[in-house]
Amino acid sequence: MAPDSPRTALPPDTGPTPSDDALPRIAWIGLGIMGSPMAENLVKAGYPVTGFTLERQKLDRLAANGGTAAASVAEAVRDADVVITMVPASPQVEAVAYGEDGILANVRRGALLIDMSSITPQTSVDLAAAAAPYGIDVLDAPVSGGEAGAVEAALSIMVGGERAVFDRARPILEALGRTIVLCGAHGSGQTVKAANQLIVAVNIQAAAEAVVFLEKSGVDLPAALDVLGGGLAGSTVLARKRANFLDRDFTPGFRVDLHHKDMGIVTDAARAVGAALPAGSLVAGLVASLRAQGDGGLDHSALLRGVERLSGSWAGG
Repeated sequence: MAPDSPRTALPPDTGPTPSDDALPRIAWIGLGIMGSPMAENLVKAGYPVTGFTLERQKLDRLAANGGTAAASVAEAVRDADVVITMVPASPQVEAVAYGEDGILANVRRGALLIDMSSITPQTSVDLAAAAAPYGIDVLDAPVSGGEAGAVEAALSIMVGGERAVFDRARPILEALGRTIVLCGAHGSGQTVKAANQLIVAVNIQAAAEAVVFLEKSGVDLPAALDVLGGGLAGSTVLARKRANFLDRDFTPGFRVDLHHKDMGIVTDAARAVGAALPAGSLVAGLVASLRAQGDGGLDHSALLRGVERLSGSWAGG
């Protein structure tokens, strides 16, 4: 939650600024499955990137790929023109944004803060409001595309905020994704991301049910997925998760734990606006059940395991 009132100490309004032909200095906070390759893509694009995360090996990875490791959030953002956060959920965004050692207290005035985490729309609205008195522009810019999209710089990026700020950030976002859309005011990016996660979860569940149905019917599964992928049933989800289903490889590209969090966001947001989510509510329960059975650390394609358990065909392990 944002502080109840602005702090009295403002970030400095002086300090080094890039020359007109220099790329802005970027501070990247959060170097997880998605954050590490995204930060590295900015380095490849020529941006000076200073990163901070809690895991030493992730900082070493960034440094090995041309970035700079920082010892704290405050150190990472102190000279930054742009700060990008990519952390798991709203509490982590609040933890790195607020407080004496946080972003708002240490980044210079005039900086841009782009939060690419998947959080509640209200958290994004609160962050933008808290940053405004300090002359810090904010965008919420969550992404879709999973680890593969992050590595390939092929993410879909849904953005909430002001048009002028979006235009300022666009060159940076273009180094990270291919579909970049301003969806509306602060919080709109997170609302669209919640809808994205709803569609993805229902799609994965439907594909998982189809896989079990096909296998129990004795059909050649690879052949069946080929023809399904070429018709109206085809989808990015089916294409991206095909190998997971065939090989039962649930190495996390996007963890069940995170999708469980996202399904909570979309169901709460839908309830607030009076939108019924009959299929979404069912799948939210199935994701929660999968997590309760100890599969939270697996890729969300592990919804297949839940269908197998219900069908009596899961071999365990």
